[in-house]
Amino acid sequence: MSAPTAGPGRVVVVGSGMAANRLVESLVSRGVDDITVLGGERYAPYNRILLSAVLEGTHSVDAITLRTPQWYAERGVDLRLDARVDRLEVAERSVVLVDGNAVPYDTLVLATGSLPTLPPIRGLVRLDGRLHDRLHSFRHLDDCLRLSADVAGRLARAEATGGDVRAVVVGGGLLGLQVARALSIRGVLTEIVEGSEHLLRSHVGAPAGKILARNLHRLDTPVYTGARAVSFTDGTESPDERCGLRLDNGHTLETDLVVITAGVRPSVSLGRRAGLEVRRGLVVDDTLTTSDPAVRAIGDCAEHDGRTSGFVPAAWEQAELLAARLAGEDVRYDGSRVVARLRATDLDVAVLGEPEREVAAGGEVVEIANPIAGTHRRLVVREDRIVAATMVGDLSRIGLITQLFDRRTVLAPHEPGDLLLGDAPVRPVVLTDEAEVCACAGVTAGRIRACSSLETVRETTRATTGCGGCAPTVRQLLAQRGTPGPPGPTGPTGTAAPVGSARQRPRESPEERTERPESTERPDSTEGNLR
Repeated sequence: MSAPTAGPGRVVVVGSGMAANRLVESLVSRGVDDITVLGGERYAPYNRILLSAVLEGTHSVDAITLRTPQWYAERGVDLRLDARVDRLEVAERSVVLVDGNAVPYDTLVLATGSLPTLPPIRGLVRLDGRLHDRLHSFRHLDDCLRLSADVAGRLARAEATGGDVRAVVVGGGLLGLQVARALSIRGVLTEIVEGSEHLLRSHVGAPAGKILARNLHRLDTPVYTGARAVSFTDGTESPDERCGLRLDNGHTLETDLVVITAGVRPSVSLGRRAGLEVRRGLVVDDTLTTSDPAVRAIGDCAEHDGRTSGFVPAAWEQAELLAARLAGEDVRYDGSRVVARLRATDLDVAVLGEPEREVAAGGEVVEIANPIAGTHRRLVVREDRIVAATMVGDLSRIGLITQLFDRRTVLAPHEPGDLLLGDAPVRPVVLTDEAEVCACAGVTAGRIRACSSLETVRETTRATTGCGGCAPTVRQLLAQRGTPGPPGPTGPTGTAAPVGSARQRPRESPEERTERPESTERPDSTEGNLR
């Protein structure tokens, strides 16, 4: 296992996504000043989680930009956009761009993310290898803008002729549901096709998936599960003639456009061609070092302990740890716990941990379902602790459950069931300085209170720049700055916050266990990214 070094020398980062941006921020804050970032896109680093919000029309491109080129320049970071990498020369320690230029490095960080996968649908790809004009992937900002422009043009023509616009989303995972809701809100009649027997198969069980499909039907979004798209037929007479997407059950969906959100895979081709160890992702050890001691990997492309993540909080945690490591700190990465939240208007889904894996490991299931109300709540308990949870439709208790999950609190036999009832009156929670407000960036209430404005919060802590779900709590904490409250476990102040807007970070042993609030409500502080 690699030992911490005196200094990283010249750091070259391949990739300019959310993991790369967080790494650069952390390196700069630690005084590392020889950094080059090679971004394959033509845009400054942006918040990929919020692409569906751009499609929906609630966020502009500027609003999701994480750091501008000016910010990089002012800090002496060489940010090169639209810089496509051809290959890695690990023996010479250089990165060769497609234009032939070589960028030398002492430390190379691969933050290449992941690539969308295309299902085997006949007619999906033209002979020249390009997607058909009616077909859209949804992974990058250019994908989002292209789809948004297509939708806007079709809606304008439909309004002029009194018609409508139809879309089919292929893939019923987190991203597919976000895109489907965004299209529906834009006024597009949207349907979802999912090859598995229920939605969100990787995150929730069949009962919860069926309730989620029922909720989507109520929002005028039909769902076809257990059906795979097998062929695409083009309307050839005019651009507005509808095309067809044929399913393996014989049914054909007439549509104006198709969006493919059928999963992603780690982007590892650069590492594989350079001879680095690759399984599903680029294999890294507890120091996030690959099989080459000068090459590190973080984010979606990295595989640690046999697992890849695909969630932004895990990527950011890896970025922070690697920055500390490169600055000389002796720290190790031991994995990240899954805390995922679906960002889709009028759909509420939260996932903690890996429910199916925990059940297979001997966890006991406590669940309550109300299909009529559209809710399903499930806890997986092992050794009297919550090790996983899924919540659909009713997230009134997710804040408290997340807190207990994070702290690995020992529960009494009746408590798992009580936690799922969700009907007891709630009361405000006093946030101590140790309470975590933003799970995306790992920011506590104390750090928020130390800031003078929302702009200062964003600049110095990066809270609210992830999924944005912590913004209401951050604003309330800022509004209540200076208001005295009861002392916290390690901090002098506490602030009454919206119910369940934060979680306490320290884990709680049985001996340390104290009375807990009746209920909390966790904001959209983390999201499934886009896997």
